[in-house]
Amino acid sequence: MNMVEVILRERRKDARLAESKQPISELEAMSRNRQHRSLAERLKRAKRPCIIAEMKKASPSAGLLRKEYRPEEIARAYAAAGAAAVSVLTEPHHFLGDIQHLQRVRKAVDLPILRKDFIGDPYQVYESAAWGADIILLIAKALDPSLMRDLYQLALSFGLEILIEANSPAELEAAATCSHALLGVNNRNLQTLETDLAIGLDLAGHLPEGRPAVIESGIKKRAEVERFWELGYRGFLIGEALMKIPDPGQLLAGLIGEVPE
Repeated sequence: MNMVEVILRERRKDARLAESKQPISELEAMSRNRQHRSLAERLKRAKRPCIIAEMKKASPSAGLLRKEYRPEEIARAYAAAGAAAVSVLTEPHHFLGDIQHLQRVRKAVDLPILRKDFIGDPYQVYESAAWGADIILLIAKALDPSLMRDLYQLALSFGLEILIEANSPAELEAAATCSHALLGVNNRNLQTLETDLAIGLDLAGHLPEGRPAVIESGIKKRAEVERFWELGYRGFLIGEALMKIPDPGQLLAGLIGEVPE
């Protein structure tokens, strides 16, 4: 069993425990009057790179990233620096996340929020809608096509946007069959945890024309942002580079910059 399968199994157990404390009926009631903030529209209208600034306390590849972790303060700094959206890690066992972090960020900023987690259970979709997410992540490598489509359709029914992440041409092709999904290309191999920007460069040629695309992992420099922008990516999911420094807002502003003529 690989790491992705292990985490998915853990998260399904977490979902059953959460459901025993807060049933789906309560989550449905909470989500009825949700206000949606669209990342897809921002990507379609983009005249400069749209940075999806990520917050996470730790990761399996980098260990503890931020000892003093205050999600709402980080989110405000991201918003002030010009982030197009924020990504909040809610996976507790390997990233030290919590669904409460999503709730705190929702109260702090008015930007679109991506719930970053290993989502493999319908309860997590209900939870995301109830607690303020605008977009959820689905990982093509982690889900069989039938389950991925079921979760995708359930998310659409709540007005959520979906970012489907791929790491190979086959995964990207599977993701593209979900016609309303944002397409993500992850430079990180989730089995080896190695990051290689060549993955995003290679898969750029496989992106369907007109579909908003997001490049994920390993981007640290403005020159890298410019290179992927030229290849058609409009969203840039950046986390570790921001989390490792005292003033992430300053780096974020530099990464956004202006698109060269």
